[in-house]
Amino acid sequence: MSSKLKIFGVPMSQAVRTVLWMMLYKKLPFELIITAPGSQKENGTRHPSYLEKYPNGTIPGLEDPEIGYLLSESIAIMCYLCNKHKWNDLYPEDPELRGKVDHYLHYHHRSIKEASTGYFAPILRPDLGLSEDLINMSQKMFNNALKALETQWLEKNKFIAGDHVTIADFSAYVEIAQLNKQFTNLYDYSDFENLSRWLEDMSKLPYHDDVHMVLTKMGDISETVPEMEIIMKANLETFSHLNEIASNLS
Repeated sequence: MSSKLKIFGVPMSQAVRTVLWMMLYKKLPFELIITAPGSQKENGTRHPSYLEKYPNGTIPGLEDPEIGYLLSESIAIMCYLCNKHKWNDLYPEDPELRGKVDHYLHYHHRSIKEASTGYFAPILRPDLGLSEDLINMSQKMFNNALKALETQWLEKNKFIAGDHVTIADFSAYVEIAQLNKQFTNLYDYSDFENLSRWLEDMSKLPYHDDVHMVLTKMGDISETVPEMEIIMKANLETFSHLNEIASNLS
């Protein structure tokens, strides 16, 4: 049996990209297993075999075959891996420094993560049936969060929690950048000077282009909703690409 960590999900998922990017950044081998969100089929998150492992039915899911350990939720997975492998650069051991990272991570879910609900999901996941009120509320929360990042977090620091990149930055970037002009082109960040500088810095990190290949292949969706065939092809090509890279990590 392979001792590689298994990650269940699809590259189009922001949460999955966050975990994969961190693992590639730290050169931790993994195997990505295509798992379709919301599907009841054998490779879906609503299939009984998946729900038995991950009752929430969400992606990503982590499985460590060597010890039989299962974990879901991207932030929990990142914290677990950082603790296990002592990646103190990404998740500081010092209580005060870690507190700054945790501050953002607790803030993330009802702020920056609203980018997906407010802008991304209404176009690519109409099956979710999001109401107009919910979409408008999510957009408002996301816009307020951007202002907070611009005038507080990134006004004082190069990265969100200080002078060095942490898991807070990985979590925030995948949500914010997915809307940027070089990907889906759903949001113009040009009025945010500090945020734009941070986005540029993050885009220079190793494996950025590899993890975001799925968005590059899908392209601009601001005017036209991509056909499902295009989305599936982008997912599958990125899936193969990332697994190939991961297989050569040491």
